[in-house]
Amino acid sequence: MQIVAQSWLIYRMSHSAFLLALDQFLGGIPIFLFSLIGGVVADRRERRKILLVSQYIQMASAATLTVLVATGWIHVWHILCLSFISGLAQAFGGPAYQALIPTLVEREDMPNAIALNSIQFNMAVTVGPALAGLALAKLGEKWCFGLNALSFLAPVISLSIISSRFVPAVTTESIFSSLKQGLKFVRKQNSMEALTILAFCMTALSMPMRTYIPVFVKDIFHRGPETYGNLLSFMGIGSICGSLMVAGRGNIHNKGRIALIMLICLGAGIAGFSFSRLLPLSYAMLVFVGASMMAVFATVTSLVQLITTNEMRGRVMSVYNCAFRGGMPMGNLLSGWLVPMFTAPVVLGVNGFLLILVAVYFLLVQRRVAAL
Repeated sequence: MQIVAQSWLIYRMSHSAFLLALDQFLGGIPIFLFSLIGGVVADRRERRKILLVSQYIQMASAATLTVLVATGWIHVWHILCLSFISGLAQAFGGPAYQALIPTLVEREDMPNAIALNSIQFNMAVTVGPALAGLALAKLGEKWCFGLNALSFLAPVISLSIISSRFVPAVTTESIFSSLKQGLKFVRKQNSMEALTILAFCMTALSMPMRTYIPVFVKDIFHRGPETYGNLLSFMGIGSICGSLMVAGRGNIHNKGRIALIMLICLGAGIAGFSFSRLLPLSYAMLVFVGASMMAVFATVTSLVQLITTNEMRGRVMSVYNCAFRGGMPMGNLLSGWLVPMFTAPVVLGVNGFLLILVAVYFLLVQRRVAAL
């Protein structure tokens, strides 16, 4: 809900596509800068406690936005600063979260667990935008931020009752030395290097589409927040379908090849949405985009988890998380510079075609991913 309300509020206050992209950049750049350190911390501290601190900080950010909007003191720079703070919390919470999942399930069940975890995330993506659209239209942005702040109580309670604990080995190594070990592990695994590069490319080229949906709603379809919520809900429905497909297939062979084929589908879906001028067609394209996006994301993440050893998991997942989440602010920043010159449909259409080219390259030329 906060993503919907925050983007809508920024665009309503500024009518600036660049500020939309800047908000996404500031929310993602801390993850790019600090995830590697977060991975070292995740291998040295109890991961559940790191996650709890991360959740508390994000809850406080949402509560602060609620107060600022309710009192009328809100300015765009407030939103940008709080996005950076939330991103900083996620930089440490993300590696701890990804490293915690394998300690809760058996190795052979990991692809299913990752896919099912994606489903619960995308249930929020489906229900949240629909509720946000109603709340924006009837009650205003403050209710979206307030409900989001309350929603953090659920993960806080869940983390408090988890019995599994990660007990890190005692070490006297410096953070820098531990970080170097994680980077060496990634470099020795040729497939890990390729998966990390692929993760950066696929998020840098695909995630700007979600950032610019408000531009399509207001400037192309000439609709309001309900349509914005509907578009994100259809994308969320597709994401759940993609996650169920991955979970249903289980621990399948040729995961790398399947991921690249789904990346081609993702690029085609983004290109199709960018040039659609019919709302029903755009709904259909977003279902397709959501399904293929979640299928490729979940499959690539499960490949990384299966390659990684438990004692290196926090550091390796932080490298992957740095590339995966780092692609988002970089892609949004570049698109924020290009959209005013070439329009959002053109930029997103080019991104879609570039995704197809990246997938074809890894499928036919650089086959380290396709061989997994």
